[in-house]
Amino acid sequence: MTMRERISAGKLFTDYCEGLPEDRMQAKRRMIAFNATGPDALEERVRLMKEIFGKETKAWIEPPFYFCYGTNIEVGKGTYINFNCNFVDDTKIIIGKDVLFGPAVTIATVGHPINPNYRGYMYADPVKVEDNCWIGAGSTICPGVTIGENSVIGAGSVVTKDIPANSVAVGNPCKVLRTINEHDLKYYYKDKEITQEDLDEEARLR
Repeated sequence: MTMRERISAGKLFTDYCEGLPEDRMQAKRRMIAFNATGPDALEERVRLMKEIFGKETKAWIEPPFYFCYGTNIEVGKGTYINFNCNFVDDTKIIIGKDVLFGPAVTIATVGHPINPNYRGYMYADPVKVEDNCWIGAGSTICPGVTIGENSVIGAGSVVTKDIPANSVAVGNPCKVLRTINEHDLKYYYKDKEITQEDLDEEARLR
């Protein structure tokens, strides 16, 4: 078994062989180039995103954006990643379509043994965020977590376990408060009501 295979299998690993340092160095060059783009350099961002992720990616990412490899990240169409997000992608991070990330969200796929004698080793476990999720500002998603479709993670949460679909979850550790329900079809914030008249006005102003 190679070191890269050990990483994929969730076994203990170190990352100083098999071209891994060189891959991270190349990723840093792409990251620095992406983060240095101006606000009107949209074509250049699209080109760099293709290099970062290894394929065309129809998402919007606000610089600065930080990652380890980039090529372990999959981002679905229509997803928005706000500034200062950190994706520690020693293994797969899979993000669905139309996901919203607030600023300074961290996704970590890698951890270390608790025992200090073995803490120089690492292990990796993939993270998945399914379609239509909203991840609040400053949240941290830990290794091995899956967040089900449509769910909302409150700002500042630390997500250590899977979150079911259609859930509103918050806290450290993050826990489900409730499911998304009929009330959410009527109100968008506190007592502020969603009306067709208001939506029509907003559409006319676009």
